[in-house]
Amino acid sequence: MPRRLTIAVAVLGVGVVAGCVHQQTTQSSPANPFQARAQYDGADPALESAAADAAARGDTHASEVLTRLNDVPTGIWITPEEHPTPDDVGQFVAQVTREAALEDQTALLVVYGIPGRDCTGGQSSGGLTADGYEPWVQAIADEAGDSAVVLEPDALPSAVQCGVQATRVPLLREAVTALDDAEVTTYVDAGHSAWIPVDQIADLLDQVGVGSVRGFTTNVANYQPLAAETAFADQLSERLDGAHYLIDTGRNGIGAGPVTDWCNPPGQALGHEPGYVDDDTPLDGYVWVKPPGESDGSCNGGPPAGQLWPERAVALATAAGW
Repeated sequence: MPRRLTIAVAVLGVGVVAGCVHQQTTQSSPANPFQARAQYDGADPALESAAADAAARGDTHASEVLTRLNDVPTGIWITPEEHPTPDDVGQFVAQVTREAALEDQTALLVVYGIPGRDCTGGQSSGGLTADGYEPWVQAIADEAGDSAVVLEPDALPSAVQCGVQATRVPLLREAVTALDDAEVTTYVDAGHSAWIPVDQIADLLDQVGVGSVRGFTTNVANYQPLAAETAFADQLSERLDGAHYLIDTGRNGIGAGPVTDWCNPPGQALGHEPGYVDDDTPLDGYVWVKPPGESDGSCNGGPPAGQLWPERAVALATAAGW
């Protein structure tokens, strides 16, 4: 079984605020989906297979690490490549939601289908057409139920770099409206601390309607140090009238930064394991939105984006002291 966080220190600017981080609790808070229920932890067949392969070749350490990684809940990514139609994606989300409900857990769904996706990195390029996007997201919203949704990692900050704010902001605003109308707990992605300045990303989040949903996420699939991300998110929350946020801590365990290479950079480590934060700050919790064992793309020796890279997964865990 994985370690469970019990104490965390969140660095806010130059001050320090201490809070307890839990995997689950008997207290209830309908606003924070990770306080009322533990995060859904579906099995990953790729990790199970890699762990079995490692055991078969006598690599006990790798087998134990990969098995333990399989016990840590991560985001469930929803893409049009795997679920191209509204009917297909709706059925998939309904299935995940049912499975999570049977375990009395909260699924973390990652919606990743915006037109022109990954226009900056190109490793995960693709997405839907503009006409197909809204009905696809609506199907997700209709079936998401008590799940939490991370909406479109990198879509807003990359819109600035790619010069597509005029087309992307309205699409994200429609997506936010669909999820809000369905009462789905939603976090709109805000990039990370080493990308778009706070005021600029805050304006974009305002434009897509983040004030109507739970809040935003930072550091999704990235490596920025926790102190920098917390300071960035706290400033952004203040600019957004106290919006709540999640931080992806899957691969930011080294703590030295900023990290300028986003694609399988060497010398990284797993970070804080998922859990909600029991304090009075806008931070709802730490999550592993990006499964840390998956490759960022065919760079620095990696397989295509989204594929499990067992050797790197073991290296990240070993660097974290596993």
